[in-house]
Amino acid sequence: QVQLVESGGGLVQAGGSLRLSCAASGQTFTRYNMGWFRQAPGKEREFVAGITWIGSTTYSSDSVKGRFTISRDNAKNTVYLEMNSLKPEDTDVYYCAADRRVVVTPRPNSWDYWGQGTQVTVST
Repeated sequence: QVQLVESGGGLVQAGGSLRLSCAASGQTFTRYNMGWFRQAPGKEREFVAGITWIGSTTYSSDSVKGRFTISRDNAKNTVYLEMNSLKPEDTDVYYCAADRRVVVTPRPNSWDYWGQGTQVTVST
């Protein structure tokens, strides 16, 4: 079992920045690929970014590429999502996820563990 707790969400103006953190506890953090997803009410959960267990490879969706950066600190059992140039359409609940599969997948149903989510609101 892995427990995930997100933090860092909030209200920011368009063009601003936020950094989300996800603290993991339980089983060995370095065994897991980590990902960030987001979801708006009534919509499907959307892949935002992912990072392999060793941190050597990262992935991001086209909608955030060049603006969001995922990273991890295995010594702190924490994964981060640095979000820059935020847009109103980035407003969502952001979720951290963990998975032990070989590859990082954008399919939410393939991820094993989830945090409770943190709200990000971008105002115009």
